[in-house]
Amino acid sequence: MNPMKPENLHFDVVGLMSGTSLDGLDLCCVSFDYDGTWKYRIVKAESVDYPEELRHKLATAQSMTALEYARLHSDYGLYLGGQVKAFLERNNLKVDLIASHGQTVFHQPSVRFTGQIGSGAGIAAVTGIDTVCDFRTTDVALGGQGAPLVPIGDEVLFGDYEYCLNLGGFSNISWSLHQANARRLAYDISPVNYVLNHYAGKLGLAYDRDGEVARSGQVDEGLLKALNALPFYTQEGPKSLGREWVEKEVYPLIDAFHLDVKDILATFVEHVAMQIAKHVKGGKVLTTGGGARNKYLVERMQAMAPQARFVVPDPLTIDFKEALIFALLGALYMADMPNCLASVTGAAHDNIGGCLYKGNRI
Repeated sequence: MNPMKPENLHFDVVGLMSGTSLDGLDLCCVSFDYDGTWKYRIVKAESVDYPEELRHKLATAQSMTALEYARLHSDYGLYLGGQVKAFLERNNLKVDLIASHGQTVFHQPSVRFTGQIGSGAGIAAVTGIDTVCDFRTTDVALGGQGAPLVPIGDEVLFGDYEYCLNLGGFSNISWSLHQANARRLAYDISPVNYVLNHYAGKLGLAYDRDGEVARSGQVDEGLLKALNALPFYTQEGPKSLGREWVEKEVYPLIDAFHLDVKDILATFVEHVAMQIAKHVKGGKVLTTGGGARNKYLVERMQAMAPQARFVVPDPLTIDFKEALIFALLGALYMADMPNCLASVTGAAHDNIGGCLYKGNRI
C-alpha cells in the first residue's frame, strides 16, 4: 500500500480513549499539520469519570445477552457523543473530526474477531461532527492482531525515543532498529493496571496510588515463578492480550495462592517489572499511561533494567498519549494513509483501519 501523500494538510481532531482498566474517558483535542512530516499540538485534554452504573455495564458487557450488548453499544455511543459535545462547548473549541477507540469487550484475533462498542453513528448524530471509529476490525480480518495500534503514533510523533512503553490496563512496547528500511515492531508484554486495580479494589481502592500498598507487601516467590511461567511470555511473533486471557489464566492462578492483597500487589509489580525488563535493551524509554504514575512500579522497572532510562514525561503526555494517538489515527484515515502497521500486528499488509460516520447536517 503506497497512497499518494498530499503535501499540506491540517486537521483539528478530538481523540477518545477508554482502556480496559475502565478508569474513565480521555478526551484530547489535537491540532495536526502535515507537510511531509506530522506535527501536533495538544489544544486541550480532559478525563471524565464514568458514572458507576455505566462503569458496571462496561465491565460486564461480555456476559450480556445479544440484545443487552447491542443496546449498550448504542447507548454508549450516545454517551460519548454527549461528552464530546460538552467538552467542546465548555472549552469553546471547534474540530473537523472525532476519532474514537471505543471500549474493547471482546478481543480474539486467533479467530479473526474483535469487538469495540460505542456507536460511531451515535457520536456523529449527537455532535454533528464526522466520526471515525472501529479501528481494529480490518486488521483482524487481514489476519492481524488488531493491536497494538499506538505504535504508528510512536513512529510518527515520538521517533526520537529508542522505545515507547505504555502502562495501561496492559503494557505494550514499540521500537525500531533505526536502520534503513527497518520496520517498527510492537507487542503487548503483560497485564498491568487491569490486574493491579482489580486487587486494589478488594481494599476499597480505585487503584494503588504511587504503588504504596505494593511497596508495603512482600514478594511471594512461588506466585512470581508461576506468573513468569505463563506460556504467553514465550510466544513468538506479534501478540496481544485481552481481558479474557487475564480472567482465564491470571486471576485463578493468583487466587490459588491465598495471599494478602498487599503481597499480591507486591508480587505482581515485580512480575510486570521483570517482564518489561526482558524487552528493553538500553536507551531512552518513553513511559506513559496510568502505570507511569505508579512510582514503585517505575522504580522496580529501573532496577530490573539499569541499562535503560525510563523517561516519565509531562502530565499531558503521560495521561493522554493514547487519546492523542487515536486522534492521529483519525487524521491518517482522512489523509488516506495507513494507520495500522503489519510489522506490528502480523496482518497481511499495512492497512487503513476505521469506519467513517458523517456528522454534517444537510
